[in-house]
Amino acid sequence: MRQLHPLSRSVRRASRAWLALALLIATSGCAVGPDFDRPEPPAVAGYTRKPLASPAADRTGPQVAPQQFQIGAGVPARWWAAFRSVPLNELIRRSVARNPTLDAADAAIRIANENAQAQRGLFYPQFGANYTAADQQSSNMARQQGPGDPPQSRYSLHTAQLTISFVPDLWGQNARSVESLEAQTEQARFQLEAAYLTLTTNVVTAAIQEASLRGQIAATERIIKIERDILGILNSQLQAGQAAQVDVLTQQTALAQVEQTLPPLQKQIAIQRDLLTALAGQFSADEITETFDLQHLALPRNLPISLPAALVAQRPDIRAAQANLHAASALVGVAIAARLPNITLSANPGSSAFRPAELLTPGTLFYTVAGSATATVFDGLTLYHRQKSAEAALDQAGALYRQAVITALQNVADSLRSLQADARAVQAAIKAEDSARATLDIIQKQLTLGQISQVTVLNAQQAYLNTAIARVQAEATRLADTAALFMALGGGWPAACTTHVWRDCIMSEGRVDVLRTADAAPK
Repeated sequence: MRQLHPLSRSVRRASRAWLALALLIATSGCAVGPDFDRPEPPAVAGYTRKPLASPAADRTGPQVAPQQFQIGAGVPARWWAAFRSVPLNELIRRSVARNPTLDAADAAIRIANENAQAQRGLFYPQFGANYTAADQQSSNMARQQGPGDPPQSRYSLHTAQLTISFVPDLWGQNARSVESLEAQTEQARFQLEAAYLTLTTNVVTAAIQEASLRGQIAATERIIKIERDILGILNSQLQAGQAAQVDVLTQQTALAQVEQTLPPLQKQIAIQRDLLTALAGQFSADEITETFDLQHLALPRNLPISLPAALVAQRPDIRAAQANLHAASALVGVAIAARLPNITLSANPGSSAFRPAELLTPGTLFYTVAGSATATVFDGLTLYHRQKSAEAALDQAGALYRQAVITALQNVADSLRSLQADARAVQAAIKAEDSARATLDIIQKQLTLGQISQVTVLNAQQAYLNTAIARVQAEATRLADTAALFMALGGGWPAACTTHVWRDCIMSEGRVDVLRTADAAPK
């Protein structure tokens, strides 16, 4: 039989080792643990036990703007355009461009994505390289000596070596780890959408609150003017001997009490503008120029009400909870795989010579190919309890997802019921204000003729002040509850925008889309 050269035998052994490696890679597609299935949408057709009719007021009372529920319609991406306020549209665009909360959420996506990409690297062999240069000296006691040998020997040794290691993903531990990290990346994307929805809703709500405060200040200033006119009448009557000094003093006290309510309102509106400036990503010294009042905020007439099945696919907090559930499911597979045997393959080719120039010459090459199998025999049930912990975390994530769905449906139901009550509340507030103002007008005329007591005047003034403020608050509440409904339905992330270029997409298309939506809104 022909004998093989030692180098040929080494090459054949190395070939068999790498062939075994290839087979292991080909058969390492099994991933232990549960495969994630997207939860089914809630088995309900609506948000309340009985279908809710569109908000309507009493036909016999003062006319109020109607609203219409559009069941099954989708929420527009830029829903705030339905308020038909150009300053509001511009402020939201600037807030989206500058608010640091969105920047932080965007960075969180990049962090999660890079972690997932880093974990993917473990699917491939890991290569390392090292070079060692050593100057060595050995004594004559460590070597055989000849008669002419010097008492000591000194030499240099240069070694260049590659280190190759590979752990086949036999049980899918790394695949499950990547799956979990990718689910966390998806969760971060939905958290960005949630931050976007929260920001836009907060801007709308803050603008409505500023408009409400301006309305309350205007109503208070009207009352102050009326009370000053009444004080002037009483002073004239006092000089003519037709009124007592106590009546004048009482009216002065009433006027001062109403004037006292004005500074707190002015304080609130100043703070509200600071809030709007901060939401726009600006310093308080760089206050926004937009102002808001109720006369320039239209009540959205057509209210899209997406179905529960569409809601769970629309609301970013539900989608984030679903992604968290997915990540927890994958971690169960990671914990199970950690309890199973693993194989590590390694190879160390290199060269060693007395001079660097000789590293590639024949006879200096060496290599080592090795494989090892490891398995946990006893660890005090550490890995078992880690698996049980991962399974409990999956149960927790499932419960949190169900709670997110329940809360979302509750939010929509609350908003629908609120809007139904708001229409009647606004009608009642307008009716009360009109009645109080008519009463006060009559009393003012009677006071001029000296036919009424001061107590009646004071009661009429207070009634008109209360009803005027209540009417402004009722109108603002209806606007705010409409914004709350859009938020409860999940708003609308622009479908054309990906998370990688979302801000550029919103900035480039937002203005046109906003104006188009505003033009299409009912008048």
